[in-house]
Amino acid sequence: MSVAIELRHLTKIVRQKWRQKTILEDINLSVSQGEVFGFIGPNGAGKSSTIKSLMGLYAPSSGDVLLFGQPPTKPSARVGVAYVAETNNLYDRLTPFECVDGMLYFHQVKPDNRKQYIMRWLDRFGIADVADKPIYKFSKGMAQRTALAQAMAVNPRLLVLDEPLSGLDPVGRKLVVDLLSEYKAGGGTLFFSSHVLFDVERIADRFGLILNGRLVMVQTPSEIAKRSSEAHIRYFGEAFNADIVPETGGRKRWTVQKEDLWSALEAIKASGGELVDVQQALTLEALFSKELEGVHLPTI
Repeated sequence: MSVAIELRHLTKIVRQKWRQKTILEDINLSVSQGEVFGFIGPNGAGKSSTIKSLMGLYAPSSGDVLLFGQPPTKPSARVGVAYVAETNNLYDRLTPFECVDGMLYFHQVKPDNRKQYIMRWLDRFGIADVADKPIYKFSKGMAQRTALAQAMAVNPRLLVLDEPLSGLDPVGRKLVVDLLSEYKAGGGTLFFSSHVLFDVERIADRFGLILNGRLVMVQTPSEIAKRSSEAHIRYFGEAFNADIVPETGGRKRWTVQKEDLWSALEAIKASGGELVDVQQALTLEALFSKELEGVHLPTI
């Protein structure tokens, strides 16, 4: 499978007053075409700096960054590559319609019915009714939907998103996650950072954890599952075992070893309990918290 993104010993050193600071250190990563890669880490860990290096906005101090085998500073490398920054850089006097129209022009995308095509994308992001309103009147979430709409409307071969769910309400977040899942199903390549670990776990083929500028882990969701020896059972009913703990709203949680899962479920059924869900104990969020134990994080 062809490689879409390749980082080789990526290092970035910046000068801060009287000293130098390494913000990215010897990062090595390869992302294949058609893969969805989730990039996670605490604030200040280096996620945005890595993405800016990937897009040619940061020149590496050492190492190489390649998009489809070429440096991102070459225009040919960025053909069909759409990028949405953490802080949107939309021209706020433009309308959503004008933003999407301009992006189609820059990427030389020429749909048969241009207006209909643009309105269809705006409708998919729930902003068709404000297609002709200037963006400076929008909330952060509405502006974010506009930025995502113009990125996806060009049908990119690579979509790079820095905190795409930032500022979105639960409805907007679900809408965007569903569209990203659809993009993935269509064979699109996605590299995105997010603090919403549940959604990273849901749509990413692999994820990478960066801490203090170093890529400390790259794993798949199935590898996390193999590391998890316990499962959480949530249900409504009586607590007939000393290991069952109460949660809010009368719900109970029982943590059992995976080999005891089926017998525990039978016991809950026999007691008249009503099952809510079953989850592996080691989720991405739990693993993230575990990896942060004892790590000194930078002051933001």
